[in-house]
Amino acid sequence: MNGTIARLPDLGWMLRPLTDIPGVRHAVVLSEDGLHLGHASAEGLSGTVSRLGRDEAESLAAACAAMTMTSRSTATLLFGPGTGVRQLMLESEHGFVLFTAAGVGAHLGVATDLGADVGLVAQQMQLLVAKIGAHLSTQPRDAVSPSR
Repeated sequence: MNGTIARLPDLGWMLRPLTDIPGVRHAVVLSEDGLHLGHASAEGLSGTVSRLGRDEAESLAAACAAMTMTSRSTATLLFGPGTGVRQLMLESEHGFVLFTAAGVGAHLGVATDLGADVGLVAQQMQLLVAKIGAHLSTQPRDAVSPSR
């Protein structure tokens, strides 16, 4: 029996309200285990990564998943089992990356430059998740048994 891999629909179109915020460079939606579900970049960007291509978006999705898993372990260590992580922020010399849970089994990541209003970006991320969280949710994948 041969299996097929279905391509997930690209949810990048949902991210345009975020990439329209001044200072936001890129946004990505990913499954809890790091699969890229969609991405968008702001218009008219310049610099090292002026447009997020599929390869960069997949790498960002994997990095986001790794960071959320690490933060979940840290939260469990500090606050006990079952502690969820709602939001993360990473600050670099060039900007910020914010991560938030975005429905069941999904996360949202947004990269900004240093001039962005991070509070506004975080608020808009939460509003977007509340508005379209059902579209951002992913179902767990079924276990695959080896064919013989």
